[in-house]
Amino acid sequence: MRVAVIGSGYVGLVAGTCFADSGNDVTCVDIDERKIKALREGKIPIFEPGLEELVEKNVKEKRLSFTTSLPEAVGTAHVVFIAVGTPEGESGDADLQYVIAAAREIGKALKQYTVIVDKSTVPVGTADLVHKAVAENTKHEFDVVSNPEFLKEGAALDDFLKPDRVVVGTSSERARKIMGDLYAPFVRTENRVMFMDTRSAELTKYAANAMLATRISFMNDIALICEKVGADVDAVRRGMGSDKRIGYPFLFPGVGYGGSCFPKDVKALVATARDNGIELDLLRAVERTNERQKKLLIEKAKKHYGNELGGKTFAVWGLAFKPKTDDMREAPSVVVIEALLGKGAKIAAHDPVAADAAKRVFSDRITYAETPYDALKGADGLFLVTEWNDFRNADFERMKKLMKTPVVFDGRNVLDPERMRGLGFTYYGIGRP
Repeated sequence: MRVAVIGSGYVGLVAGTCFADSGNDVTCVDIDERKIKALREGKIPIFEPGLEELVEKNVKEKRLSFTTSLPEAVGTAHVVFIAVGTPEGESGDADLQYVIAAAREIGKALKQYTVIVDKSTVPVGTADLVHKAVAENTKHEFDVVSNPEFLKEGAALDDFLKPDRVVVGTSSERARKIMGDLYAPFVRTENRVMFMDTRSAELTKYAANAMLATRISFMNDIALICEKVGADVDAVRRGMGSDKRIGYPFLFPGVGYGGSCFPKDVKALVATARDNGIELDLLRAVERTNERQKKLLIEKAKKHYGNELGGKTFAVWGLAFKPKTDDMREAPSVVVIEALLGKGAKIAAHDPVAADAAKRVFSDRITYAETPYDALKGADGLFLVTEWNDFRNADFERMKKLMKTPVVFDGRNVLDPERMRGLGFTYYGIGRP
């Protein structure tokens, strides 16, 4: 099957590469000439484990190509995916200008019946808007399908190649068959393709992410109670998660969620509800809890140092919003570091892969350490913000010798409190007595 993917960012590049790896001829399109040039040279603009190797393999086997020419890619395609950005608008709703612009250009480029797929995360009703934009620019037959992505950064290839489910929104039997054939290689062992109407498919993505964000914020509220009453949130989490109706995933307290999906999608769902005369008080509370949580380590630090943070030097371990990615969007580290800088502190930060992305956020206002230990030299305290495995079994004796004062603010409960205190560290976790 010939596939075109409009937008070669995170979603588009992962989807296009995985479709190529299953035997399709895929062309990824982007208006950024530098990005396309880099991709042609084998340079991947994002960090995602395994992606670079898979791109290289499929380019070499001539199943995957890159271009800035949308008409060239769309003209021969059986299926066209729209995977352009949907940034947050002023009122929290998704900005669809790039989606609609892509739809118009696709319409102009059609030469045969084509299935046009909304892969970007878009609000309810977007498929109708895309259909209208395409129809105004073509006389060829086409169908518009909603096929939201459910990719976790850091595990995107596994998520795509071995999906929990594939949601496809369409009322067209013709489009349904084509989408079923396209996804067949990924769901061979069981039927995980879920067909439904476009509006239900669009809402499914937002509802799923809002539920996961709610679980995180709920556990952060429970952690706050734990600290006040002297309970251990990890024990509470294990007690809760053992209930099969609840389960363990996304019950880890910390310094809040970030990234490209949860913050934006919760806001977009709240905005969609508001546009329809509904106030989602629960999700608004989820947002408030998350914003509070990002500031929690600073509050602990202010209490420990008597509000005297100016002139101190702090190490920060972890910059990306989660491990196995270099994504800095809505990262809790940004809130932590900006607050420390605002108080006059100096920062030495380390992240295994996100230093370059962080430089676009902080520039030269902080120091970027090559190793975790380099960041600790002369530090008055350590803020652990991202739970990279590299940090779980560090050389604690070495840490203590490097630091000016051995104080640790563990924003992900990565380290063992008793062990740290036994080694002479002052330790602060989340929801731990």
